[in-house]
Amino acid sequence: MDLFYEIVGLLLLLLGVVGSFLPVLPGPLSGWFGLLIANQSSRVDFDTSFMITTFCIALGVFLLDYIIPALGTKKFGGSQKGVVGSTIGLVIGLLFLGPLGIILGPFIGAFSGELLNSSDKKVAFKAAIGSFLGFITGVVLKCLVALAFLFLGISHYLG
Repeated sequence: MDLFYEIVGLLLLLLGVVGSFLPVLPGPLSGWFGLLIANQSSRVDFDTSFMITTFCIALGVFLLDYIIPALGTKKFGGSQKGVVGSTIGLVIGLLFLGPLGIILGPFIGAFSGELLNSSDKKVAFKAAIGSFLGFITGVVLKCLVALAFLFLGISHYLG
């Protein structure tokens, strides 16, 4: 049964990293559940305070992921359409451009969303920059946390 917990835990930890880039998956929370499942194995032993702390971090990053893009958009004068466009752009960019789509997709999506909101290209461009920066900040934050969880999980598997 230990092997089952370890495999499922590792898969969830990996899903956490993937979920950092895909908006449909809660990256750090998936990674945290990987730690929780792995902790059921006799080879992995995280204490309660570690699990509570990492859960609070995962939940905090999950919540910040909804706040940061809106703050970036607002700071640069954008709208909700820019935030939505950024998310749609990421998904489409990943599908058609692969890793390059992580950068180009959100920006093009945010710009398109802002053009729908305002016909002024200068305003749309500035707002798209803010939406893009907020989105990328969220992705980087989620990725760092998910990678940290993966590192912690693997180090316990090996240690």
